[in-house]
Amino acid sequence: MKPIITVREYARLTTDYVAVPTLDLAQVSVSAFDWLCKLNASFGKAGAGLVQLENRCLLKLDNYVGVLETPCGTRLEILPKHFEREDCIKQSRALLRRMIQASLNLPTREVGAADLQRFDAPLSEWVMSRFLLALDHLIKRGLRFDYQRVEEEQRFLRGQLDVIKQMRQPPGRQHHFQIRHDIYLPDRPENRLLKFALDQVCKATQDAGNWRLAHELRGVLSEVPTSRDVQHDFKQWSNERLMAHYVPVKPWCELIIKQQMPLAVAGDWHGMSLLFPMEKLFERYVAASLNRDLLHDAQLLSQARSEHLCQHKGENFFQLQPDLLIRHQQKSWVLDTKWKRLSSSGEDKTYGLKQSDFYQLFAYGHKYLAGDGELVLIYPRRAAFDAPLQVFEFTPQLKLWVLPFDLEQGVLLGGSGLPLQSQQQQKASA
Repeated sequence: MKPIITVREYARLTTDYVAVPTLDLAQVSVSAFDWLCKLNASFGKAGAGLVQLENRCLLKLDNYVGVLETPCGTRLEILPKHFEREDCIKQSRALLRRMIQASLNLPTREVGAADLQRFDAPLSEWVMSRFLLALDHLIKRGLRFDYQRVEEEQRFLRGQLDVIKQMRQPPGRQHHFQIRHDIYLPDRPENRLLKFALDQVCKATQDAGNWRLAHELRGVLSEVPTSRDVQHDFKQWSNERLMAHYVPVKPWCELIIKQQMPLAVAGDWHGMSLLFPMEKLFERYVAASLNRDLLHDAQLLSQARSEHLCQHKGENFFQLQPDLLIRHQQKSWVLDTKWKRLSSSGEDKTYGLKQSDFYQLFAYGHKYLAGDGELVLIYPRRAAFDAPLQVFEFTPQLKLWVLPFDLEQGVLLGGSGLPLQSQQQQKASA
């Protein structure tokens, strides 16, 4: 059994002995520590930072969440730093699963209470379980086969005789027939990718239920060859009408094979590692939730790129890219998400807000709203920040709202000025 270490964002990992491990401090092996340092160096070349090295035996994680598997077999589970109670592993896992599923638009299936309890496990086991359930459902509906052209030499006629090759037969081999025929096989790009992902699950899973179902499905797919060129097979994945029953399993397959990872682990080692930048995950979760609640004639754009801060020598300089832009009729709203803890108590007059964020929103307001409209900063809701702050005025025409977002309900609080459906309308549409 591979050891599983559960921590949360910004936790410290050390090679020294830790008497009482917590979500903020845990002990790892020397080999795992060294591998994390090497992995961070490779990320640093791409502009990302996975950990901060504090000394020879202590490092601090950054704001990435998910699962990392080291070559020595250690699995590091990193949870969001949101819940304030110490006993919050179960809630944090559920939150992370919900955010990933909404952010990546992954299909879901209705499950019972007992089934939900079973998935109180690390993220990797949950992803593998969702994939196996979707694959099991697909196999029960039937795999898609395809005809494959075969050219071979046989002692009997089958299909079509290749006349030219037959005429070139050397003396003494006229009784062998050069033939062409089609065989109905499950050797399709989609099935090869599913087999490839299933093989990874069989090697990686530590859950008894996942292991049993994975090997059962592996026996069913024994005739399907595994993919040898993953990128090419994904490009060949068919979206035709007859392949509609493959749609629910594809996102899970991509997640297993790391085709849609916001951050993929590079290098020679490719364990079951799923990493997500928490700021980007929060942004996508908010976007998916708002898009669900928008009025039918409103439009939500992610990462708008139409405006620039200034011009120089006739060229645009410094692109302005707000997280979200909502348009409804003749009005627009600019929204920016921040994965940071705010406090509306009177201890800090700035509430934990950053001046640089206000400068950024001020520029957005002048370029995207022409200096007249409403801007929104969205932070996660917590006990110390459970209601909107009073409005901030740049000018009488340009105002900034700071609103909390309920992560558990997936609802923006205080967004009455936005073109969103009311709770009654949401229930009626549901």
